[in-house]
Amino acid sequence: MASALLANTLYSLGFVLEKRALGKLPSLSTRRPLTLLRHVIGSPLWLGGSLALLAGFGAQLAVYRTLPIAAAQGIFVSGLVLLVLLSSVLLGEQTSGRERYALAAILAALLMVVLSLKEGADTVSRHAPLSLVLLVCVPSLALGVWLYAAAERRAKRQHRMPSNGAEYGIAVGLLYGVSSLAIKGVSSYLTASGLGGAIRDLLTSPYPYLLLFTFPFGLIMSQAALQRSRASLIVPVCTTVTCLFTAVLGTLAFGEALPDDPVRLALRLAGTVLAVSVLLALPRHDEPPKPADSAPSAQPPDSPKELTS
Repeated sequence: MASALLANTLYSLGFVLEKRALGKLPSLSTRRPLTLLRHVIGSPLWLGGSLALLAGFGAQLAVYRTLPIAAAQGIFVSGLVLLVLLSSVLLGEQTSGRERYALAAILAALLMVVLSLKEGADTVSRHAPLSLVLLVCVPSLALGVWLYAAAERRAKRQHRMPSNGAEYGIAVGLLYGVSSLAIKGVSSYLTASGLGGAIRDLLTSPYPYLLLFTFPFGLIMSQAALQRSRASLIVPVCTTVTCLFTAVLGTLAFGEALPDDPVRLALRLAGTVLAVSVLLALPRHDEPPKPADSAPSAQPPDSPKELTS
């Protein structure tokens, strides 16, 4: 539990620092990945945020060794509250009323998941069949990249309402979901006896190679999307997709059984359904700014003198 809360804090702080750094950089594009990397690596503030995220990754490894996947995801998403508070204080971002209701519903859904847990009753699985891992991860990676590219194409259309970043968050969330499963797989090899044997077994598994794909692609896609969108919206959407993906498909892949108790099972399923419903109901566009009050544009009628002249 302590490692999960530490991971939440580090992830929230890391995203906010990166968002603040990205606001001072030139416009980034996934079509120029080397230029994007050059700009972000040259920012000390962005590097500080990345180090916080990397430390959160280490805390996440410890969590997966001791908690079931579904339980870990329920705790991880609770960090959304801290993320929204930090983005409001440090970035000056304001969420709409509809988005605040959505975040409250997500937290309620995750509370259901946490209440469905019972110490000693949930098993923590260590391994998953290779074929099942690839069956889950490969199509998900392809879908995430396709959704991001489709969102980029739609954003370039003229006379289109500006996107609030929800589409980017869903796409990046799928990549991070695969990454989360890979982290779970890596954590299982840390318990092996003997460092040499653990490294050998790890290199023959798909997990390090999934991380090698999701790390650069996720980094490039997330930074371009984070620069264009509010962190207080895109990060909760991304986190929700990641956690739901990991909790549902990860539980299936690693064979961690659902609760036998009907009440706990109902809480876990209801929380999952509520979180998915809220995600689908989120607005895809920011509301257009209200026009400022201005003087009537109509010309006053000509005076009688001008009409007769």
